[in-house]
Amino acid sequence: MLSLLEQARQYKEDFMQGHGKAGAKDKLTRQVPGVRRKLTHAEISELYADNPIVQNIVDIPAEDMTRHWFTLRMKDEQLARDIMGRLADLKAKDAFMKMRMYERMRGDGFISLGVSQKAHFELKAPLKLDSLLTIDYLHPFSSIKVSELLINDDVFDNNYGKLENLRINRASRSGIQAVETESLVHYSRVLHDQTRRLEDEEQGMSLLESLYDAITVLDTSLWSMGQILHDFTFKVYGSEDVKNISPVEQKEMSMLLDFMFRAESLAIIGAGETLTKQSTPISGIKELLDFAWGYTAAAARMPKSVIKGQEAGTLTGAQYDIMNYYARITSAQENEMKPLLERLIRMLLWAENEPGGRIDPDTVEWEIKFNPLWSVDSKTDAEIRKIVAETDQIYVSNGVISADEIRETRFGQFGVSDDFKFSGDDAQWKRMANEVYSAWKENGQHA
Repeated sequence: MLSLLEQARQYKEDFMQGHGKAGAKDKLTRQVPGVRRKLTHAEISELYADNPIVQNIVDIPAEDMTRHWFTLRMKDEQLARDIMGRLADLKAKDAFMKMRMYERMRGDGFISLGVSQKAHFELKAPLKLDSLLTIDYLHPFSSIKVSELLINDDVFDNNYGKLENLRINRASRSGIQAVETESLVHYSRVLHDQTRRLEDEEQGMSLLESLYDAITVLDTSLWSMGQILHDFTFKVYGSEDVKNISPVEQKEMSMLLDFMFRAESLAIIGAGETLTKQSTPISGIKELLDFAWGYTAAAARMPKSVIKGQEAGTLTGAQYDIMNYYARITSAQENEMKPLLERLIRMLLWAENEPGGRIDPDTVEWEIKFNPLWSVDSKTDAEIRKIVAETDQIYVSNGVISADEIRETRFGQFGVSDDFKFSGDDAQWKRMANEVYSAWKENGQHA
């Protein structure tokens, strides 16, 4: 017979191996991070179609990137207006928005460049700019249409990691007949948007893969809240006579009392009987929901208010999370969308039958300037401009920078603008102005 100490040791071993730490039944051990869930195109489509939060995460950043579009600055203002008109005819704004939506949703977004050239061409051949006549259409599509991406994997090649060719499914349907064809397409005939790609994979990674657990928790939270609201309050009827009736009679009485107590404001009960209301406890639910929303916002890199559909507009100094979000959108515009837009505009300039005729883009001065995503109120805007102007005056007075450099920095090569080439919020501007002014005043007194 085991002694008491031996029994305790045995119990400890059983506990550690059973429901304790690192055992087969330990739920924390069974939950292993890093087990990737790779979503199929069908699963991604179902997630997007079924969940409005997923739609917001996918759609809103794409809409924000293109909502205010951009201004094309040229010395030839008429040519700039004509090119912007052609982009409007081609519905370029909508095409770029959908391309970014597809990139977030499926990992890759594309725009096919429908062009006319001087001579017959094949899609697998590189697009020659000097033979362009017109750009006829822009069609956005996703990786669901692409069966293969051919990436340059030579680490000693200048084009390492870049797309070279892609194999596209060109299915066409007319009535009940379908024609399935595949074509090898040269990368110069498409615009490609991709921001998340693992080194050992060709296609981009859907944003929804990393958000899958958070989406599951939010979906569970919605279902749980519905159940809680459905049974938030219920009535309890107590009577000594209940134990003397049959199950069938209990069921009939329950249905009758449930109808009466719901339909009538007055409940008639006998002596010794009780009727009370019970509420479902909800303490702690807010903290759990806040955690779920916070995790989702962090994973999507979007503030909760934006995910919930807050419209862009005039911001106050306290909305730093919104300002940071728009700063991230601005960065994506400059680093990811701008090169694609510049390539499209260069093609319009090269095309012989487009506005202006054939123009070498390198022989004219032009610039893409994205329009502001948000604005401050008029009072804050006036204060910012005053602080910046005073700061510039101090810089010029102390010989830190010349007036010509200030003019170029603040107003650019195309004249006065409504925005500054300066980043930061009003608090940062005030701190900078105060620091510069204090340093100047101190140096001036000691001079």
